[in-house]
Amino acid sequence: MIQELNTNYGHLFEAALLSEINQVGTFKEIPEGFKIMEIGEYVKAMPLLVSGAIKILREDNDGDELLLYFLEKGDTCAMTLACCIGQTKSEIRAIAETDTKIIMVPIQKMEEWSAKYKSWRNYVFESYHTRLNEMLDTIDSIAFLKMDERLIKYLKEKRRISKDNTIRNTHQEIAYELHTSRVVISRLLKKLENLNKIELHRNHIVIKDI
Repeated sequence: MIQELNTNYGHLFEAALLSEINQVGTFKEIPEGFKIMEIGEYVKAMPLLVSGAIKILREDNDGDELLLYFLEKGDTCAMTLACCIGQTKSEIRAIAETDTKIIMVPIQKMEEWSAKYKSWRNYVFESYHTRLNEMLDTIDSIAFLKMDERLIKYLKEKRRISKDNTIRNTHQEIAYELHTSRVVISRLLKKLENLNKIELHRNHIVIKDI
């Protein structure tokens, strides 16, 4: 685990902090699609991403989901941090977008390291700032972008995260994450295909020119 820590967090944390994380952290390999955290669960550890990507989702009263943002290598989740500090239940769902490697840090270390290591405090504050900006971006997209623009933005982000032009999501899954109906997504995807922007297949979408 120390090699993964040095590679991904060596530029952020002091050697002494890296050593402590190595001692108390738990290394996990998470397969694509695995649910890492569920809404309503108490958070007992904070994830540090070593590789891969995790999508963070919210759920409304009807059980419909909305994609908030993705976590990538070197990230942690501000929502998780807030739950750790307040010892409250999780308000988000976290699912591995790709095969992912994480280091789980016990929440008991949060306050101790914040007092002990300046680099940890900076990392936590920067994480809050980054995630807040991403959530504001999500709110702006919902408020100001038309659904076809949101869909194109979503496909671009999925391509960037996976580093693959092939998007392996069903129309229904895309609709869930964009908080709309499958009929709307199917119609907009067909429009993009007619414009030669994408290719539609039974179980995947190939991005050509967006």
